[in-house]
Amino acid sequence: MFTHETKVRVRYAETDQMGYVYYGNYATYFEVARVDSMKSLGISYKELEDVGVMMPVLHYATKYYKPALYDDELTIKTIIKELPTARIHFDFEVFNQEGVKLNDAEATLVFVNMETKKPCSAPENLIGQLKKHF
Repeated sequence: MFTHETKVRVRYAETDQMGYVYYGNYATYFEVARVDSMKSLGISYKELEDVGVMMPVLHYATKYYKPALYDDELTIKTIIKELPTARIHFDFEVFNQEGVKLNDAEATLVFVNMETKKPCSAPENLIGQLKKHF
């Protein structure tokens, strides 16, 4: 199993009138965490696109327990529980600076050949880097 942690500080513009992080901003936080976790493996989205592979989102869901507030430092834990095939599944857990769990989320992305627009296998270099964690 692969895990990685990313820190994000809540900016004022990301909050709503109640002072809570607006729910739509969490998808951006999870994208930041996904990109950061891939970079920690030595893989970048840009490199994948340069070799003709894109990763559109197939499924995304989140469950909220408590709100994040302006200036909170969030820790987003990204978890990959199984090696990818034509799809890669990410689980996320978000904690505030006191260690309180704020939400859980999951996202499934598909590896797609940019030329044919059809699903393809996960790149071998990604699989190779992930295998070290399983």
